[in-house]
Order: sequence, then structure tokens, then C-alpha cells
Amino acid sequence: MSWDIQSLFRRHAKEITRALRRRGLNEETAADITQDTFLRVLASPPQEGTANHNPRAYLHQVSRNLSINYIQRNRRSEMIDVADEMLLQIADPTPSPEVVLYDRQRLRQVEAALAELPERTRVAFERHRLGGQTLAAIGQELGLSTTRTWALIREAYRHIVLRTGSL
Repeated sequence: MSWDIQSLFRRHAKEITRALRRRGLNEETAADITQDTFLRVLASPPQEGTANHNPRAYLHQVSRNLSINYIQRNRRSEMIDVADEMLLQIADPTPSPEVVLYDRQRLRQVEAALAELPERTRVAFERHRLGGQTLAAIGQELGLSTTRTWALIREAYRHIVLRTGSL
């Protein structure tokens, strides 16, 4: 039998899922592991000329190994059920008003420091740091060497650090 994954999936997927369910896995987990089985075989099929060239047995062995890994991983990481009331007590990931105010102040400081820079230095810094352009591309646009472009960007960094206390 050849390793045509499509036909193997049609032929054996339900059977593998049922076998995983008999091993005690819930329906969703069994379906996930079944898909992982076929992905694993698709990514690295068995070597040609192996002693046992039985795709069905091979698929069942891969799914069995994946289910063992899943069960062992779940045993190692303890799951705790949390009541809805407790979930509401978890800290909000949004920043506090103080953090927002502080960040806005820092941003204004950086903007002021950038405004103080010479035009060419500011443009080089913004294109590199904010635009993600390479030194060579910026240098070409500004008519500078890569070394001189990097020197301008370094000057901008130093100026911002001196004016704001950090970058």
C-alpha cells in the first residue's frame, strides 16, 4: 500500500479516532491527535524498504505514541478548575492610568528630543528605528555612506538618551 495521505486519511481516520476514544481521550482530543498523526506521517513518512510496510499499523502506532505523550504531559501539568467569580478577580492586563500618563509624558519627551535633531539625523533615525529600513537604503536615499548613516543614527540615540534618561 502506498503512502497516499488523502486515501489513508479517508480509510483510517475514523478508526484511529475510535481507538483513541477507547484509550480514554475525549472526542476533541482524539480528533486533534488523529490529525496530528497524519501531519506527523506527512512531514516524515517511514523510510522506504522498512521491514514493516503496513500503513494502517504504522498510523495506529504513531497515534498511540502521540496519545501517550499527551497523557504524560497532562499528568505533569496539574490543571485547576477556577470558578467564574475568581476569574473576575484576576488583574486587568490594561495599564493603570498612572502608567498611561507616564508613557505619554515619555513619548512627548522623545518627540521633543527628535524635534531638536538636525533634519538629516532625525530622518535617518526615524527611517531606521520606526520605518525598519536598512542602513544601506537610508544612506542611499540621503546620499551618505553606510558608515556615516550609522553615525547619524548613533548621534540620534545618544541625544534621545541624554534628553530623556533612556530610550
